[in-house]
Amino acid sequence: MSIQNKAMLITYADSLGSHMGELADILDQHLEGVISGVHLLPFYPSSGDRGFAPMDYTKVDPELGSWEDVRRISHKFYMMYDFMINHISQQSAYFQDFLEKKDESQYADLFIRYKDFWPDGEPTDADVDLIYKRKPRAPYVEVTFKDGTQEKVWCTFDEQQIDLDVTTETTRRFIRDNLNFLAEQGASVIRLDAFAYANKKIGTNCFFVEPDIWDMLQYAADLTEAHGVEVLPEIHEHYSIQLKIAEQGYYVYDFALPMLVLHALYSGQTNRLAHWLNICPRKQFTTLDTHDGIGVVDVKDLMTDEEAEMTRESLYSKGANVKKIYSSEAYNNLDIYQINCTYYSALGNNDQAYLLARAIQCFAPGIPQIYYVGLLAGENDIDLLESTKEGRNINRHYYSKEEVAQEVQRPVVQKLFDLLRFRNTSTAFDGEIAVEEAGDNRLHITWTNGNTVARLEADLKTHAFTISENQDGAGWNEVF
Repeated sequence: MSIQNKAMLITYADSLGSHMGELADILDQHLEGVISGVHLLPFYPSSGDRGFAPMDYTKVDPELGSWEDVRRISHKFYMMYDFMINHISQQSAYFQDFLEKKDESQYADLFIRYKDFWPDGEPTDADVDLIYKRKPRAPYVEVTFKDGTQEKVWCTFDEQQIDLDVTTETTRRFIRDNLNFLAEQGASVIRLDAFAYANKKIGTNCFFVEPDIWDMLQYAADLTEAHGVEVLPEIHEHYSIQLKIAEQGYYVYDFALPMLVLHALYSGQTNRLAHWLNICPRKQFTTLDTHDGIGVVDVKDLMTDEEAEMTRESLYSKGANVKKIYSSEAYNNLDIYQINCTYYSALGNNDQAYLLARAIQCFAPGIPQIYYVGLLAGENDIDLLESTKEGRNINRHYYSKEEVAQEVQRPVVQKLFDLLRFRNTSTAFDGEIAVEEAGDNRLHITWTNGNTVARLEADLKTHAFTISENQDGAGWNEVF
């Protein structure tokens, strides 16, 4: 099924219901017309990071379901799957074969061995300082082979996530085989997770290394295009990178929108948000919330440092049940540039402010993605957070089928569903956008497609807003 300009749900296979069979039931019973696509977060056998340490892309974790369950969902919704282009599980057959056979392993070239990568087998202090890191040291894990010898291999993230050497023929074949397989399993989009980390090169920061990264992106896109499937590189960094990728015709993420919307709703100011809506890519997926935290680094230079700091501080002072410590090392937070909080709680569990945030997202250029907790206007899950001491779990509540049936009856959720149904059905959003700062904290966003016009008029200070549509010049009809 091709990508549609309609809302997409982001969910784990076991977060709306306990497995994919129950997820499919919930989609049928409660979400018809509300969402048209599903980004099914990693459902493969995995050894860590909630699925992001995949062991085998050709299999479905039996605790989550089966390929039959995946196909059942893909018959009704356009689908996004994840491919971790930067790494594979330490427990995978590939890495375990490497540990057993070392240089004789057919998979030895999949991995980046420090002894081969660095001229003297180790990076200098200057090399380490230059690397864009997720840890306060050189990115490696020391492994022990069956023969008792030890080596350092490149490891950017968790120790279960071993980096791949994307420059070798062995890895290119691995990427080709797995992308081809996933593209044949009902995917409309394959998300290239941790994409900017994939290429490593001495003398660089090993993050979005040009021109190498463009070759990698083109290689992946050519493979999936043969199946009518798009790729979506996942990158959290300066917004200029998204603009660069969009200029080449690829889909990108709008990861700047979450903080810009919070800034607008906390301050009442329209200028930063309006500027971004005017210059942001049009071929993109928009987000307010994801399985990770609320990104901060993505708005660098779209706000001043003072405005970004004000937004962070306002989140902690105006948000509900959120504390700075939840985004710290004490709660296993691995990225200082993200804040762990649900979007609903970031807005103080305030229904009106939250609905305006979603209205802005629906009127922003791009296809709106709604994380499952956000779709149900979920509050911070402090119990799950404290029981696991994992900061990101504050926004990873597990909903049973019965709980979903209750949550969808809440007025704020019903209104959000109505908003998404309008976004999915109005043809205005296939047209052109106009953004107007109307003074006194007011922002107007208008979409025009032929004789159909949709308009959002919002007061960012009071959070009051209206949505109206005009079809064939018949006059304005207030729909929200």
